[in-house]
Amino acid sequence: MSDTHASPFSAPRIVPKPWGRELWYAHEDRYAGKIIEVNAGFALSLQKHERKQETMYLQSGRLVYHLNGTDYEMAPGDCITINPGDVHRVEALEDAVILEVSTPELDDVIRLEDRYGRAGS
Repeated sequence: MSDTHASPFSAPRIVPKPWGRELWYAHEDRYAGKIIEVNAGFALSLQKHERKQETMYLQSGRLVYHLNGTDYEMAPGDCITINPGDVHRVEALEDAVILEVSTPELDDVIRLEDRYGRAGS
């Protein structure tokens, strides 16, 4: 029996970053899902969002999460929710894999500081 319907499956979008990469596996009208891979010793931008809310689950590795001026060490199994306006940054102490679910505004990034020359973009 052959199926004449198009496959419902799609490949994730891979977004290379100076600190690792993101795999966007969902970008829908009401939600988004990413796998964020951060290489040891690297950090994301110090940033905030105007609209985007996100929850991160650390699947593997260790990292320091900078949130509103306070540093927290995260270990596998830890979760954190970031609300609009929160100033935050992820810094990997070891290679880290983060699962992120969020509202769909993936381009809502205000970079306050960036090690890779992207601040202000």
